[in-house]
Amino acid sequence: MRSEEEMLKLILDTAREDERIRAVVMNGSRANPNAPQDFFQDYDVVYFVEDIQPFRNNYEWIRCFGELMILQEPEDMADPPPGPGGFFTYLMQFTDGNRIDLGIYPLDKIVDHCRDSLSILLLDKDDRVPRLPPANEEAYMPEKPTAKDFSDCCNEFWWVCPYVAKGLWRREIVYARFMLDVVVRAELMKMLRWYIGIRTDFAINPGKYGKYYQRYLEAEEWEMLLGTYAAGDYEPTWEALLLMGKLFRKAALDVSGYFGFQYPQREDNNVTAHLEHVRSLPREAQEMY
Repeated sequence: MRSEEEMLKLILDTAREDERIRAVVMNGSRANPNAPQDFFQDYDVVYFVEDIQPFRNNYEWIRCFGELMILQEPEDMADPPPGPGGFFTYLMQFTDGNRIDLGIYPLDKIVDHCRDSLSILLLDKDDRVPRLPPANEEAYMPEKPTAKDFSDCCNEFWWVCPYVAKGLWRREIVYARFMLDVVVRAELMKMLRWYIGIRTDFAINPGKYGKYYQRYLEAEEWEMLLGTYAAGDYEPTWEALLLMGKLFRKAALDVSGYFGFQYPQREDNNVTAHLEHVRSLPREAQEMY
């Protein structure tokens, strides 16, 4: 596997030798002084150019970065649909284990792009970029919820829990797990992000997708969260659903108390009772219906 020194030299030498590339900025975890360092970290790099078209779908040009294991070009994909235009991205996973996420951006976007607090200027041939502060996580701190944010999160969590229950009772495990693991879990993770925020004065980056949650949850809370990742069968999924409700309630009550929000205890009680009721229904009831 090529070392970090080799990869950065390759990235910068490629830019220095190509007159079309006028500046290089690195973002992401390799720009983050607080991120754990390991060889799986991507190189999130942007080349700023006058015209992106010569670089678009230029597979001969990207050969210089190494032997590709797999390539993705998000702006050329239909599903998921691409975001706003005006740039092009090569997501390159190499056979030696390294990965470069290389954005090709027009020069007029350079100042906007550098508003990302995790930005390190690697090359600026024309002195276009104003002096950047040291890379930091300021833009990645959890935001404090509004009362509406909190209310909507609670409502969506408890609204969708009965979907899981009816899917389990109908023996539709794939449907039930989708509702649990995608829809309900998204609200739980959002609430836990706020919960960690109130514990850390919203001054700590808990990481995307719960990456660093273990650092900031109590051991018992972490074990509860792990317990919501159930085996692919009905009874473990029931247990995970009810445990998810318990953990959500615990975090939400602390968040509501901290901000003075109103927790929907009545809806919680009603839905939790409903879940227990559906779990107790005999399978014969389906035939009777």
